[in-house]
Amino acid sequence: MHTPFTQTYFHGTKADLSIGDLISIDFSSNYGQQNKAKYIYLAATLDPAVWGAELALGAGRERIYLVEPTGPLEDDPNLTDKKFPGNPTMSYRSKDPFKVVGEVTIWKGHAPEQIKTMKDALAKLKEQGIEAIED
Repeated sequence: MHTPFTQTYFHGTKADLSIGDLISIDFSSNYGQQNKAKYIYLAATLDPAVWGAELALGAGRERIYLVEPTGPLEDDPNLTDKKFPGNPTMSYRSKDPFKVVGEVTIWKGHAPEQIKTMKDALAKLKEQGIEAIED
């Protein structure tokens, strides 16, 4: 059965994008060493996108975009079987671009203490040589 609705997802970043733009692996990652991204990430729930916006590197404004994938998705191993059973955050990744179809302009971020705790935990992992799973 056909439906006029397409599943949209959330993508958190500090990049300034416009409707119709494509987010692709051709750009530097928002995280870690800022190498060319091997995957791009999105979620079907808002909280992972909020974290994505809050933790993204750079000086830009935190933004959450509504995006549509242009190709297949796979579970994000950074938030699924490696850390949580199943995919409770409904987080995914893809090598295919995401098309920006809107922006969430009203959202509530995490408390500053939560962000500091998360950044400290990520810094500790980095010191141990543990970065995002990109295999």
